[in-house]
Amino acid sequence: MTRREMAAVVTRYTQWDGTQRLKLDADKVFEKLAEYLSYTDDVRQAMDWMMRQGMDFDGVKVMGLEEFIEQLRQEMRQRYRDFNLKNALSEMEQKLEDILNRERATLESMKGQKPGIEEKQRELSRMPRRLSEAMRKLESHEFEDAQAKEDFDQLLEEYENIRDLENFRDRNQHMFHGPKSLGYEDALELMREMERMRQLEQDLMSGNFDTISMEDLQQILGQQASKDFQNLKQVMVLLTQSGYMVPKGDHFQLSPKGVRRIGQLALRDIYQNLLKDRSGGHMTDHRGVTEMRPEQTKPYAYGDPLNLNLVATLKHALARKAGVPLELRPEDFEIYENDYASSSSTVLCLDMSWSMSWEGRFAAAKKVAMAMETLIRSKFPRDYFSIVGFYTRAVELKLKDLPEASWNMGDPFTNLQDGLRLASDLLGRHPSRNQHIIVITDGQPTAYFLNKRLYCEWPLSFGGISMRAAQETLKEVERITRKGITINTFMLDDSPSLRAFVDKMTQINRGRALFTRPDHLGEYMLVDYLSKKRKRV
Repeated sequence: MTRREMAAVVTRYTQWDGTQRLKLDADKVFEKLAEYLSYTDDVRQAMDWMMRQGMDFDGVKVMGLEEFIEQLRQEMRQRYRDFNLKNALSEMEQKLEDILNRERATLESMKGQKPGIEEKQRELSRMPRRLSEAMRKLESHEFEDAQAKEDFDQLLEEYENIRDLENFRDRNQHMFHGPKSLGYEDALELMREMERMRQLEQDLMSGNFDTISMEDLQQILGQQASKDFQNLKQVMVLLTQSGYMVPKGDHFQLSPKGVRRIGQLALRDIYQNLLKDRSGGHMTDHRGVTEMRPEQTKPYAYGDPLNLNLVATLKHALARKAGVPLELRPEDFEIYENDYASSSSTVLCLDMSWSMSWEGRFAAAKKVAMAMETLIRSKFPRDYFSIVGFYTRAVELKLKDLPEASWNMGDPFTNLQDGLRLASDLLGRHPSRNQHIIVITDGQPTAYFLNKRLYCEWPLSFGGISMRAAQETLKEVERITRKGITINTFMLDDSPSLRAFVDKMTQINRGRALFTRPDHLGEYMLVDYLSKKRKRV
């Protein structure tokens, strides 16, 4: 490009007015889906909510299906206010009446000249009042008047339209109360337009993008609505082509990439809340004992161990400015890389009983679980981390199942004993110098196993204690304590009975107990976990 051509390039910035082509980013789109997924355990429901409610991207709104449906219904209501159907079939009814009058006159003139004339006259005198039924009956009539026969054959070509318009008028006449009476042709056009509108409404409500007619949408709602809908379809395409979603039967589910991304977003959200409340940065991730690697170096970054490569550092300073005195700057520092040894194994025990559905408790706990998994996998890859869900029984939760995991209405009891037992078994398979169980719960135990038999018992009163379940759970706490495993408990309810039970747990195990609201759970848990990582082992 020549200097003159470069000088001719002009960039203009204009305010967004909705006519510009919106370029969407797959990561931002998926981030919106993750927001909706935090309110439900069903990916399909989260996608449906997002596509129906629409979304904002940096101040630019992508219309959702509900807004298109509302625009469409406004158009339908406007037609109800503008038109009436009182005279929709008057023209056709008059044509049939003219045909009948012509045939009657001919029959009257032939009376007494031909047999059967009186019978035809009686037949025409008993015609149905409904236009389409009269036409169907007249179809079998043998006309004596040739012109009447020709006119009726022409009218009969409109039979299906007349029948459909009659049915449309009968169903909808009470809704059309506008000042303008429509004739046959205009009423027929209105009927077809309303049918397209209702079909479009059904397709929009179903959320099936493949069946939605872009031609009808543009004709009815206009060019701008068509562009807006293309933006919404682009959202759907990005979700399916980005690798975050994979098809499963007739719907989509999260791919491993999508599950990992949700964990990253959960971790980011929690860190952002931390940064609002705390000054300074997080310390570097020392994973236990470090071993310097003299064969590999890197530029120093704040928080790194200062294992200085002195020769490389001086070379950087001299390359920038030779001579004495030597001038060192932070960017000159070169340090040796370090290997870090694994220092901890952690199992998160997540209460999945029915009461966790209250006040957003389970959604907050699940978000924290995904954030912790992401944190440990990315920052402390040699640490072991697993998740156990407990309700009437305990199960290990795999990462791929976590986004759609939910509190269990069918098994409403709280079997913390089985959750601790399973967590202890998992830690036994992954020994390390520091072993921890983190419990997130909102109620005291109400179920337990004894001699391999499951027992469930309701508390003695609302918010009260299930005595035997509490005793058996504390026995499991004692067994875990003897193994050197620390139990830290985060309570999402501050009822006296729960506090009393958790106090007994901490007296036995010497772990920590903390009450927190669901919206602060993530901050407290990550601070607690990271504080342990700062300790050299």
